[in-house]
This record gives sequence, structure tokens and C-alpha cells, in this order.
Amino acid sequence: PELGRRFAERKRCADPECSMLMCRGKAMQDFKGPDCRFVNFKKGEAVYVYYKLIGESTELWAGSVGSDFGYFPKDLLEINHNYSSEELELPTDETDFICF
Repeated sequence: PELGRRFAERKRCADPECSMLMCRGKAMQDFKGPDCRFVNFKKGEAVYVYYKLIGESTELWAGSVGSDFGYFPKDLLEINHNYSSEELELPTDETDFICF
């Protein structure tokens, strides 16, 4: 099924540009996303979280594994370090949901 261009209307970030790390975690299982907007990872890999979608798609977070960036289900991540306790609520942008 087509997910549509936007997964959510709002997101939570550590800073206004969503460029600061929010937290780091360990992948609890392998994940292969349905398209290029998702980041793939293997169990045990470190995943760095930059923002969390809120509203319709609360189960998706955005982050990086190595040099790859994309969305992944938050339930697959075991958080082991928080970088920021501050969370700003911001609107999402069309560019949040395109492939690079």
C-alpha cells in the first residue's frame, strides 16, 4: 500500500533545525524499509535519532545508521543514551519525506 508523501504533520526535535541528536539506541532486530525514505539496519547496530514523528505516525522516528538516514519503527530501538531532554514540537516539511 502507498504510504503517501507525508507520514505525519508534526515532529519532535531537540532544536529548531532538527539537526541535534535526541538519543542513541541499539537495533533489537533487522529492519528493511519498504522504500528509500527508510533506513535499513541489522540487529545490534547503533541507531542515532534526530526526530520523532507525532500525530498520525507516532510509531516512526527518523535517524541514521552509518551514513544512511531515514525512518524506522521506534519499537525496534532500545534507547541506551539520551543527548537532549528538550523536545520542540514543529511542523513537518515536504522535504522530510523525500529520498536523497
